Amino acid sequence: MIDSSINKNIDHILLKLKTIPETPGVYQHLDETGKVIYVGKAKNLQRRVSSYFMRYDDHTAKIKMLVRHIHDFRFTVVPTEVDALLLENNLIKQYQPRYNSLLKDDKSYPYLCITHEEYPQVIFTRNHKIHGDFYGPYPNQRILRELQNIIQRLFLYRTCRQHFTRDSVQRHPVRPCIKFQMGQCLAPCDGHQSYEEYQQSIAGIRKILRGDFDEILSDMKRQMFAFADQLRFEEAEVLRQRVRLLEEYQSHSTVVDTSVKDVDVFGIISDEQYAYVNMMRIKNGSIIYAYSTEVRKQLDETDSEILATIIPALHERTHSTAREVILQQRVEEIPDEYIQQTVPLRGDRRQLLELSIRNVKAYQHQSSHQRMLVDPEQSRSQILERLQQALRLPDYPMNIECFDNSNIQGAFPVAAMVRFTGGKPNRNEYRHFDIKTVEGPDDYASMAEVIRRRYSRLRDEGQPMPQLLIVDGGVGQMEVARQVLYDELQIPIPIAGLAKNDAHRTRELLYGFPPQVVGLKPTDQLFHLMEQIQNEVHRFAITFHRNKRSKGTIRTQLTDIPGIGEKTAQDLLLKFGSVKAISVKTLEDLTSAIGASKAQKIFDYFNK
Repeated sequence: MIDSSINKNIDHILLKLKTIPETPGVYQHLDETGKVIYVGKAKNLQRRVSSYFMRYDDHTAKIKMLVRHIHDFRFTVVPTEVDALLLENNLIKQYQPRYNSLLKDDKSYPYLCITHEEYPQVIFTRNHKIHGDFYGPYPNQRILRELQNIIQRLFLYRTCRQHFTRDSVQRHPVRPCIKFQMGQCLAPCDGHQSYEEYQQSIAGIRKILRGDFDEILSDMKRQMFAFADQLRFEEAEVLRQRVRLLEEYQSHSTVVDTSVKDVDVFGIISDEQYAYVNMMRIKNGSIIYAYSTEVRKQLDETDSEILATIIPALHERTHSTAREVILQQRVEEIPDEYIQQTVPLRGDRRQLLELSIRNVKAYQHQSSHQRMLVDPEQSRSQILERLQQALRLPDYPMNIECFDNSNIQGAFPVAAMVRFTGGKPNRNEYRHFDIKTVEGPDDYASMAEVIRRRYSRLRDEGQPMPQLLIVDGGVGQMEVARQVLYDELQIPIPIAGLAKNDAHRTRELLYGFPPQVVGLKPTDQLFHLMEQIQNEVHRFAITFHRNKRSKGTIRTQLTDIPGIGEKTAQDLLLKFGSVKAISVKTLEDLTSAIGASKAQKIFDYFNK
């Protein structure tokens, strides 16, 4: 049991714990201001609430933080676990507690609303205050517009914003708008379409949104044959076209056998901070609704605990009628009386589950990318944490240094080093090196020289070492770095290598001795960071090499001419552009640029 050093109000809490019954119910933790900071459900209230204040050291860091802030609690006894589940969902929605995992706010998502009017409107809206029946939320407007196109081709309903009733239509009919003449509305406002006929259209729209294709197809076919028997062939043809359109739409959306009547499918994957959930509604083998969202973890919840909160919330939000839910694993916190759980191993239901998991993986990638654009600092921190885990680094890789060599057949050999701090280029710490001790094109010896010079200097000056060293190269370059750092200098910096393919593109990350390939997909943000580091060190090395090569050209061809200094050579290059252009100039051209005496020396040099 915890003491007052952890929670100042523990004496009051311990007395109150004795009054809790051992029955199903919902509990609320309050802070010192009386604000609800956590809502939970329990099969046994006494046991569950007491567990927060026992074995404090066994709790996670986040639960310890919650316990420190609990000033009081209250509870509600309910008859069954199902009642506890539903009450918890309502209280979380009402109080939005700080320590509960919450669904991502969906106010930005559009809904389809059928208004509560005598002649209902079908509205696409983000306004939840409209009186009507809502369907959604839908992930984007494109999906809604496709749905709207299908509905408008199947049923004619009014799109105007006029308010009228059956009584007003009889007493004061409204003149039909231009959509009546265009055949896009049957003018219920003027009585051309009866109230009963209009309600039949709205009922058909509701069936489409609920996925009741079989029922509405049967109604349409029955009416179509009735029109044909009555020799009303034009009306029968209209219905025949609608039947064909609906059957085509159903065939495109059907993914499994129609024996899968009414189920919801939930796929979930998670990382340390977020859980990503996909929900699909299946009616008669067709996907009629799909929705993905993210949940920010508050108390290191497991996937099962996340789903125990999310499933009832999404069932309520989407007005689901399903009595079966397909999951990757059984959720013990959800009672069987609430919904039947299925964990399929094969067949149509397994196919649906795999489709949901593919959707949620795509959504995770999209959300991570968007979060990086909004909060790049946090995203870079997460990427570096992943790098630490992937390479099992002893320390968080705040500073990463990467080396690359550059030369042309051994001429003008140089090397460059870039440093990334917190996942970003730290250009003040970039360094370039002239290779001093290596003769000819020897990349391994050049790498050994610059690593020796860099880290012996840091060691002698007492400067901090980076948490990771990356060499731009494969196994050979990594072995050179290991020999210099570990065997010669006795400096234990972790070493990785970045190998390239034939197109000189980043191919793989190597780590360890013997080096092992660290599996990274090209779409992975960690792969992108490695690629950025490799491209940056290559750019820096090439730029330094070009500068040195340019200065070398001046020295060997122009400044080697007796009586011609670097200033004269630079003046000529600025005027004529290159040594080759200078070599073909006439004596008069050179004289006009640098005077007769020097011009004669240069002209004689190139025209001997």
